[in-house]
Amino acid sequence: MRSLLFIPADNERKLAKAPSCGADTLLIDLEDSVSEPRKAAARELASQFITELRPQGGRPLLYVRINALDTPYWQDDLAGVIGARPDGILLPKPRSGEDVHKLSIALHHAEERAGTAKGATRIIAIATEVAISLLNMHTYVEASTRLEGLTWGAEDLSAAIGSRTNRDGRGWTSPYQLARDLCLFTAVAANVQPIDTVFINFRDNDGLREEAQTAARDGFTGKMAIHPDQVAVINEVFTPSAEEIARSEQIVALFAEAPTAGALSLNGQMIDRPHLLHAKRLLLRALAAKRT
Repeated sequence: MRSLLFIPADNERKLAKAPSCGADTLLIDLEDSVSEPRKAAARELASQFITELRPQGGRPLLYVRINALDTPYWQDDLAGVIGARPDGILLPKPRSGEDVHKLSIALHHAEERAGTAKGATRIIAIATEVAISLLNMHTYVEASTRLEGLTWGAEDLSAAIGSRTNRDGRGWTSPYQLARDLCLFTAVAANVQPIDTVFINFRDNDGLREEAQTAARDGFTGKMAIHPDQVAVINEVFTPSAEEIARSEQIVALFAEAPTAGALSLNGQMIDRPHLLHAKRLLLRALAAKRT
């Protein structure tokens, strides 16, 4: 998943356009972008959208952002969409990995009631939207076998801690850089995908590109989007380049020829087992990007 695009579940026009925007994943939103009086209708529209799109070949992955587990809406959200068999659920505002575990159990029962395949529904958690979660990041590492990715959010966290801003002229301010870094390390420790947060100025593609490039440099493998115009930039940045692929193939080939070697030389540079691991991961990402 390179690009993950938010779509309000109650906006039929945006839902209709979303499958052709090129995003790897559509995040069908039942939470922040849907007002309380519209939530029931949004569930029905989301279910209908998934049901119609799911059988189509070459479609994006379909995740539903439910409401947080401390609201009265999330169980109705699951009941309303699980029969349509979304690929996954985006969990907002978890307090710890225990909330991921709680959602996993609820998904098990919801799948059972709906007669869908058990364990098929994956989870991405937005792990930094409440302050307590940042003190519990280690609990996400073994929270659930359903966990597919971790991402982070700055806007809700900013509201939670009362920041005047979460950015300065150099990028994220210190608290948000910490949240970002903890998300990255925790995702890697959990062996799930680290996904960068949204870039809210959707008319600034240069700023988006710079932020995406920084995220890709640091180890994130995808980024969320709030506007279809952001998708192409995100896909480009998070698709391994021809040069990266060629170098990775060389590294894999060298170690295949010398399977017992601890370190080898490539173009005058030392490469060892961590380079091999990185190369294999990059090639898997390149293969996944080719399939989309």
